[in-house]
Amino acid sequence: MGRKILFITADQQRHDALGCTGGTVARTPVADGWARTGLRYRRAYNQNTVCMPARSTMLTGQYVRTHGVYANGVALPTGAPSVAAYLAERAGYRTALCGKAHFEPNFDPQLRFEENARQRRGDTGAWRGFERAVHATHIAAFMGRPVGHYGAWLKANHPEHLESFAPLLDAHGGGDSGAPETKNNPIPRQWYHTDWVADRAIEFLDSLAADEDWFVWLSFPDPHHPWDPPASELHRVPWRDLDLPPGHPGSDEKIRAVLAQKPAHWLAYYEGRWQNAEGGPPNFRVPALTHDNLREINAKTHVMNELIDEACGRVMQRIAARGWAADTDVLYTADHGEMQGDFGFIYKGPFHVDALMRLPCIWRPAPSAGVAPAAIEQPVGQVDLAPTFCAIAGIPPAPWMQGAPLPTSEDGSRERVLCEWDSQTPSHGMHLRSIVHRDGWLLTRYEPSTDGQPTGLERMLGAFCMTPCGIHYDGSEGELYNLREDPHQWRNLWDDPGHRAIRADLVADLYDHLPAERAPRLLVDAPA
Repeated sequence: MGRKILFITADQQRHDALGCTGGTVARTPVADGWARTGLRYRRAYNQNTVCMPARSTMLTGQYVRTHGVYANGVALPTGAPSVAAYLAERAGYRTALCGKAHFEPNFDPQLRFEENARQRRGDTGAWRGFERAVHATHIAAFMGRPVGHYGAWLKANHPEHLESFAPLLDAHGGGDSGAPETKNNPIPRQWYHTDWVADRAIEFLDSLAADEDWFVWLSFPDPHHPWDPPASELHRVPWRDLDLPPGHPGSDEKIRAVLAQKPAHWLAYYEGRWQNAEGGPPNFRVPALTHDNLREINAKTHVMNELIDEACGRVMQRIAARGWAADTDVLYTADHGEMQGDFGFIYKGPFHVDALMRLPCIWRPAPSAGVAPAAIEQPVGQVDLAPTFCAIAGIPPAPWMQGAPLPTSEDGSRERVLCEWDSQTPSHGMHLRSIVHRDGWLLTRYEPSTDGQPTGLERMLGAFCMTPCGIHYDGSEGELYNLREDPHQWRNLWDDPGHRAIRADLVADLYDHLPAERAPRLLVDAPA
């Protein structure tokens, strides 16, 4: 009998969401306890700032340009490698994914993708290397039809709450303040998808023999929008009591001064002249967002984070009851972050700053492993997770994995982590390449725009999505921040004459370490 692996991801959870990562509102004693007795990675970054690319990296252990899923509408190829399959084949692990998968587009009314077809069939069997996969996403139904195994369960058992959630990717206001994608959800807490996902993980664990090793990916849909936790829990964080977040400059004048230093789409987004078609609802515009909207969204996010932490605690209690506590490794992270008021924005998109790139990342090694607790400053990435699972299982990383096991001490082994963005929408055609360096620098180079050139999405949306969006980059633009002196990334040093040498060095370092890009590039199949 070896070490078991509980891999936990929250969706769109910021790096500072937890008490142990600097959060001051949400109470997260379970995650804080793992950080206290384990390893906390203070500079963990994703390799893409939206769901499907980041999740595909976690599953495959590959950079985005290798597995090919560069945007939410690009399906992970069916033959892509899977760390779950590798653990099962090489080390005999029993495997399960409980919660959100999103390796294939969700916008799939014709059920072209197996991820969605299997949910409609009620199939919870083998898929993508997992012997059991039970799916839940942010809503329970779309246009009256159940979504995922969770939606089917809710329709069968509590149909009165099938439509209790706020609409996904629809910015019409709700809640108390009229905030976009916000609702005081009437669903009882025990039927909400956070506890439902934890229950499915517990069911799988209870099906295993005491001497079996296992890998469970516990994948919570929250705190991704819509922001609609059970109304019964909203008393935890009264939204009217919240301040604006530290990353909010404080006033319209200050926001404009910060954004004016950045490439053109930043200020254009704030002023409503550019649509963030790849990071939020198509009907959302920043000028409509109020400070009270931000407070309510953040309060609901904090509540969602508390519920996730409590659900994790229930799963850990069952692991202890099964006698596995001493031999279970826990890894906790997220796929990407959320603006959540930084720069006066919400949602995500082509914005390579800590709000979206930096992640909570905790590894609580099994107590039997004897690893000393540590807070680790050197940069690490999602590409390192799959090799870490292999190290826990006592097997070599697969040859197709491109990262390395997470360091267990501040050993100086990591110099950099890389993140990329490529537009799926022909109208936008943006391409960002970023490097986060151990010396505290964050550089993003904007490659020449390809706006107006086909990506494949035009096959579904038609020729109108080919019209250039009005923001075009010629390849000379970029962003450069000293994260130690400017943690909120309010001062862009890209064009500062005193930083030309460090800029040139970082650009060279970035391109020296980017792997070769998959060719030909995969086509976009759907909007999301």
